[in-house]
Amino acid sequence: MFLENTVNHKEQFGWIEVICGSMFSGKTEELIRRLKRAQFAKQRVEIFKPTIDIRYHDEMVISHDANEIRSTPIPAAANIRILAQGCDVIGIDEAQFFDDEIVAVCNDLANSGIRVVVAGLDMDFKGNPFGPMPALMATAEYVTKVHAVCTRTGNLANYSFRKGNSDNLVLLGETEEYEPLSRAAYYKAMREAQSKQKDNKEQKEGN
Repeated sequence: MFLENTVNHKEQFGWIEVICGSMFSGKTEELIRRLKRAQFAKQRVEIFKPTIDIRYHDEMVISHDANEIRSTPIPAAANIRILAQGCDVIGIDEAQFFDDEIVAVCNDLANSGIRVVVAGLDMDFKGNPFGPMPALMATAEYVTKVHAVCTRTGNLANYSFRKGNSDNLVLLGETEEYEPLSRAAYYKAMREAQSKQKDNKEQKEGN
């Protein structure tokens, strides 16, 4: 009886769901599944992605398994506040590429009663927490960590190993550029890559 008297049933707050993991772990697949389910329920759904992500399509969010859903590419997180008005559910893909304001934006939307579903890489290719993802995971009500399968051991993979030599933090790519690896396989591959770079450097200096 006490709880019934103290709970404010007029306040219909939303919440934040974060789907995270490595490359090829099914993050976007799960995001699309949840958003399509909301659309089926006749909810007003809007999906956003960073403008730099045009690997498959300018406007579609497309998973590696070719599932897709229409989205709005935006250059900055602040744009979401304006475009999300009147929505029941907001989806955000590749959240790691957004600026840090994405955290405040997601919380503001949730506080206004909107369900916010966010997908992104939790770690970069160096194995470090990626952009705003740690803060989003900390403030979210629900966090789902999905895994790929390690291409070298068959174990669960939660690292995205970059095959090339590029040191740019942002490098969009597919299986040609990235490989999902388990912890043991990732650190072994990193040691091998560092040793190879050292040998190449010494060889160039010798010439």
